[in-house]
Amino acid sequence: MTDHRLDHSELTVGQLASRSGVSVSALHFYERQGLIDSRRTTGNQRRYPRDALRRVALIRIAQRVGVPLAKVAEVLALLPEGRTPTRQDWKRMTECWQSDLDARLRQLQQLRDDFADCVGCGCMSLDRCPMINPMDQLGADGPGPRRLIEPVGTGLDEVTAD
Repeated sequence: MTDHRLDHSELTVGQLASRSGVSVSALHFYERQGLIDSRRTTGNQRRYPRDALRRVALIRIAQRVGVPLAKVAEVLALLPEGRTPTRQDWKRMTECWQSDLDARLRQLQQLRDDFADCVGCGCMSLDRCPMINPMDQLGADGPGPRRLIEPVGTGLDEVTAD
């Protein structure tokens, strides 16, 4: 008699979708992007390791705060092969985004605080505002809302250089 019980160290795509709150199509996309891995059964069905739940949670959180998937992939590549990531592994990975998130927060706070002034001041390189942007001086600095644009780094070079 054949034992048809599932290996509890793995999840089907449906189980992973249900547990993570992510659609099956999104999981397939994450897999194509190299963010999560699966193996194929003899019946050609996907099976995901249980740590895929943690990876998907990290991906969702990163997306929620605006971290591009390419940056998520770079950080997930830091995870050790063949073992479940520890709390220290996750901490090291999220530190990679710290400076980028701090810069985004500063930009959002500046936008919040200066938005009313920005809309009418000419910061979009228009030459209309004689008080804040006389003679379109900000236009020489480049396109867009110059008072609100600040370069944002990745923070990856600081952590991976160890």
